[in-house]
Amino acid sequence: MTHNIEDSLDGSEPLWRTVLAGSQMLFVAFGALVLMPLLTGMDPSVALFTAGFGTLLFQFVTKRQVPVFLASSFVFIAPIIYSTQTWGMPATLGALFFAGLMYMLLALAVKVRGVGFLHRLLPPVVVGPVIMVIGLGLAPIAVNMAMGKAGDGSIVLFPYIDSMIVSMSALGTTLLVATFGKGVFRLLPILAGVVVGYLVANFFGMVNYQVVSDAAFIAVPAFVLPELNWQAILFMIPVAIAPAIEHVGDVLAIGHVTGKDYIKKPGLHRTLFGDGLATSAAALFGGPPNTTYSEVTGAVMLTRSFNPMIMIWAAVFAILMAFVAKFGVLLQTIPGPVMGGILILLFGSIAAVGLNTLIKAQVDLAEQRNLVIVATTLVFGIGGMVIGQGEFSMQGVSLCGIVAIILNLVLPMNKPPADDLHEEQEVVDDLVDHASN
Repeated sequence: MTHNIEDSLDGSEPLWRTVLAGSQMLFVAFGALVLMPLLTGMDPSVALFTAGFGTLLFQFVTKRQVPVFLASSFVFIAPIIYSTQTWGMPATLGALFFAGLMYMLLALAVKVRGVGFLHRLLPPVVVGPVIMVIGLGLAPIAVNMAMGKAGDGSIVLFPYIDSMIVSMSALGTTLLVATFGKGVFRLLPILAGVVVGYLVANFFGMVNYQVVSDAAFIAVPAFVLPELNWQAILFMIPVAIAPAIEHVGDVLAIGHVTGKDYIKKPGLHRTLFGDGLATSAAALFGGPPNTTYSEVTGAVMLTRSFNPMIMIWAAVFAILMAFVAKFGVLLQTIPGPVMGGILILLFGSIAAVGLNTLIKAQVDLAEQRNLVIVATTLVFGIGGMVIGQGEFSMQGVSLCGIVAIILNLVLPMNKPPADDLHEEQEVVDDLVDHASN
């Protein structure tokens, strides 16, 4: 679906092409969009609705200038699982609402202090190890599910041999499509892995179709109202640090692809506020936090579809699909080993992105200051460090983010930090250039 770039930019292409491109963008985002809620016990139909609604809010805040699609954020997987087990789903949703407010406060700080504020607060030496902790901390969940166990390894759900055959078929397909796929198919490794893994799992009798036949064809998604719980809120708010940086990277990337400076217009404060608003709105309906999707950025780069109206149509399709109840129930029949196989690559890729952030930003780990920040953050996160007890304790991504930020602010620097995002821009430019080859 390659067409004239000027038409993409001014929105003058035919309506049918815009609508078709919108369905294609949702297709690209679909695998990751539904996988995240399935892992955290949320309803994938609600996730479809909140992804669509959140994208519409984002496009409204940014005045329909940025061609991005928002959907389920993988950064929040481990915090949501822990929070749900500890305080319950309604309290977790209340906490996620406040995490969205944290985005909005960061947006306000960027508006007042400038974009350099984010670099000073969250330079690559902070962001890199925190992202690595996200991926490596989730690794046991992927491995347990691949072997037929529950994510926490507490119970065995499927026979080991059957599970390994299913999970490795899903992983193998995902690897092959990600490596050898051409055109738009290169952007669909998760979806391809789900389809092949699901077919193999069906052969081993792991799929229960009865629940699908019992479900209504059209129904309102199972929305869940949030509750206020200050323990859950204080636990969840620091987690917003990591996706805020992911957001900056995605905005820089889409700007590189389209040749526009979205940091200046509509402004990083607007895009960050739109992301936060989408996350808080999702929590009000029982959906997962939203984030800008790099998969969709890849699709924009491939198809040269720069018109933000395409994302609005993708959002409309997502909302409509949310009301097809049989489809939502079908998604919930995907067996754990299928997801486990795909997540091995996905979570490993998250950790690799963190490592690449350090490498591309040329963070010198021979410098003692940098080594201290990275080493402490990694061991706190991977080792499962918990600070505090009883009513309030911190661990995982939230603890690592705060520790890394404090160390970066407290430890003396050899030179003053940059007051712009040029380091982040160089990293993103390099990644986009590699992806386009």
